[in-house]
Amino acid sequence: MSLKRRRGGKMIAFVKGKVDFINTNSVVIDNNGIGYEVFVTNSTMARVSGAAEVKLYTYFQFKEDNIALYGFYEKEELKMFNLLISVSGIGPKSALNMLSASSPQNLMLAIVAEDINEMSKFPGIGKKTAARLILELKDKIKGGISYESSEILQAGNTSNVESSNKSDAIDALVALGYSRSDAVRSVLSVYDESLLAQDLIKLALKKLSKN
Repeated sequence: MSLKRRRGGKMIAFVKGKVDFINTNSVVIDNNGIGYEVFVTNSTMARVSGAAEVKLYTYFQFKEDNIALYGFYEKEELKMFNLLISVSGIGPKSALNMLSASSPQNLMLAIVAEDINEMSKFPGIGKKTAARLILELKDKIKGGISYESSEILQAGNTSNVESSNKSDAIDALVALGYSRSDAVRSVLSVYDESLLAQDLIKLALKKLSKN
């Protein structure tokens, strides 16, 4: 495939060098005298600020109207970024904005929990797009293609959990106005099979009040 036809990918797998300059949403890395401008998430920006040398895992976008390099301090961010841009209508800038506003783990949890409200809170992501994201990515994440997380897999199975107490507690928190992903996360963090639903709700509410 010719270079001009490539949408983007692994042509530049990572960039390593000295941080020469920091912009609002990008950093310039000096690699052997060549300055690479790399667009980054807020979390990556925080990690590279003040660092003498960094290594960013990258996605290289090559289009006729735009050439850009997107970098991530952690491979997990890059994996989630690649998942997001695999969905029609989600470009690199949108994916970067989503990862700047939320962690890969929280995005996975919202997708597997089918939390449309949580996924549609990002700028430019309406409920239709959020639903498409969930539809196209839920099975990939649950299947472990990109991530393996017991918490995420448990969250995705809340409709078929062995303990009705767990699902009842989650449903109760959602009814109280919490997002489904927050409800799943808080209940899983305090879950014990010996606890009744009302006990799980009380403990989960205490957990939520501290956050």
